[in-house]
Amino acid sequence: MIKNILQIVCLFLAFSINAQVFINELDSDTPSVDDKEFIELKSATPNFSLNGYVLVLFNGSGSLVNLSYYVIDLSGYTTDLNGLFVVGNQLVSPVPGKLLPDNIFQNGPDGVGLYLGSSSDFPNNTMATTTNLVDALVYGTNDPDATSLMALLGVTTQWNESAGTGGSTANSIQRKPDGTFESKSPTPGANNDGSGFVFNGITISTPNTQVTEGNSTTITFTTQTPVTSDLTFNFTLNNGTFTNADFTGSTTAFIPTGSSSYTTTITFVDDVLDEGDEVAEIKFGALPAQYNRRNDFIQIRIIDNDFTVAPFGTPLNPTYGIVTPTIPTGYYSSLEGLSGSALKQALQDIIANPNVVHAHTYGDIVDILKKADQNPLNSNQVWMMYVESPRAKLDYQTGSNSAGKWNREHIYPQSRGGFSNGTSDTADGINVWLPTGPNDIMAGHGDAHHIRAEDGPENTNRSNKDYGLNDYNGPNGTQGSWKGDVARAVFYMAVRYNGLSVVNGNPADTTVGQLGDLATLLQWNMTDPSDDFEMNRNNYIYTWQVNRNPFIDYPSLANYIWGANAGQPWFANLSTTQTDFAAVRVFPNPTKNSITISGIDTNSKIEMYSTLGQKVLEQEFTGTTSINFNLPKGIYVAKIVSEGNSITRKIIVE
Repeated sequence: MIKNILQIVCLFLAFSINAQVFINELDSDTPSVDDKEFIELKSATPNFSLNGYVLVLFNGSGSLVNLSYYVIDLSGYTTDLNGLFVVGNQLVSPVPGKLLPDNIFQNGPDGVGLYLGSSSDFPNNTMATTTNLVDALVYGTNDPDATSLMALLGVTTQWNESAGTGGSTANSIQRKPDGTFESKSPTPGANNDGSGFVFNGITISTPNTQVTEGNSTTITFTTQTPVTSDLTFNFTLNNGTFTNADFTGSTTAFIPTGSSSYTTTITFVDDVLDEGDEVAEIKFGALPAQYNRRNDFIQIRIIDNDFTVAPFGTPLNPTYGIVTPTIPTGYYSSLEGLSGSALKQALQDIIANPNVVHAHTYGDIVDILKKADQNPLNSNQVWMMYVESPRAKLDYQTGSNSAGKWNREHIYPQSRGGFSNGTSDTADGINVWLPTGPNDIMAGHGDAHHIRAEDGPENTNRSNKDYGLNDYNGPNGTQGSWKGDVARAVFYMAVRYNGLSVVNGNPADTTVGQLGDLATLLQWNMTDPSDDFEMNRNNYIYTWQVNRNPFIDYPSLANYIWGANAGQPWFANLSTTQTDFAAVRVFPNPTKNSITISGIDTNSKIEMYSTLGQKVLEQEFTGTTSINFNLPKGIYVAKIVSEGNSITRKIIVE
């Protein structure tokens, strides 16, 4: 009898501990971008430790039904003065106590369980269970009930986030006092009924989202209501490579009694180093318990004015003959006099030689593209091929949102090549590689000769389409400066890897091992010849992969394998030369409204570009000439063209 009483007492105590905290609110789907989603927990007492608790997200449908897909460890966190704790995205306001990446929560039907345990207890694809379960919520957005998940989690109702006023995903699911839920406007960080302690929220604001080195900006901290006692707190700007050495100014905020704001000035150091553009991130330090953060992690882009300019042009304004091909002596000598299949095979023997060629990972591609696809007008940017414009290197896409980002575009699509996810997404550097050969199709996943920096949404728009007027022909309004580039990349892939080919017409987008349209690509290869930009990237990729794209070095090879010269023996002058360009002077620099060009006597042309790649001036001239202009203060790139050659100079307008 005593033993039974002790067992009952233990069960009661365990239940009491579990009941100390429960799921109070869930917003699994927000309009447009999913960047304001959250889960709110509530404890029966304030400042309750969440050590030993985990949140587990479960699939409610599909092939992975009833299995976990994400776990959130809550150890080290406590609830606030109202007993609330929020986990969610960075843009949730007030800012969550624990941040999650955007677009983590599935819309439903799905479920979330609050468990006693650790994250190691719930690896991905763990079956839902009531063992150590504290609370659970199964939800949807106008979805059929996830009946099997409900049974496994011991719940009887699936709650609809899209119910309630408006019936939209602008709502959240909120617990009512009777333990049931309703759908209404989200209230993260506040009791659902509006009761409890009211925090004084603090907001960060700054007038500038972008500042050039050497300039300043103000940062203001504003409370919702005037403070009742002096408030002092710290903030930081450090973020990655941006450190205390990159700015001057106080990082301690002080709001005196009766006031509601504090403003400080931060100056960004103008050094002489080309570190690339960086991002300063304004972040709160610790705040007193009665305050909360209405926002945080406010970013200011710091533009590095020490960028370098290449001596050759962009694909949109190409130059030729300035970049010397770094073709090893005798690299193509085995091709001389060959034709047809023998020529193609000899070419593969060179570029897929297992004794020479290196295979790298898809992760390495990011580092390769930052150099190979560098914007000639600004070393801190990459050139995006299809959209024919630059973008800061630091805007590489790392999350699910591709807007305003650049990413890696496979010219021979992954699904069409049969090498999806064929290599690791971890970068391990130029000195770590695997041997490869013509049958190593998975190496195509990380072969830089057919992967280019591209605007994220445009990459998605191209998808896995063939090239040509009947399929993918590029964005409207662009000049097609990329067309020869993609043709030569496709030709390379069709020779480099067994099982890949380029064919006439437009095969179905699901066809593996074929890409079209050959006739169009042959035309593009001739009308958009390889330029200095393409030769430079060929040279750089060679330093990693120890193979070249022969169709950049000798575009006519394509005609001898697939085009009008097919079946004819191929010969080439295997020597390479460099065209010299006369030295010129451009002065004064810096300047206010004019420059003088000297040292060149032939008919020439000057073009000036902003750091965004926009042409702001174009003028023809002969001999020593003064060029007048009326341009805003800033940094520009002057491109001087004469007799088919060009040079570039960075011009500072004060």
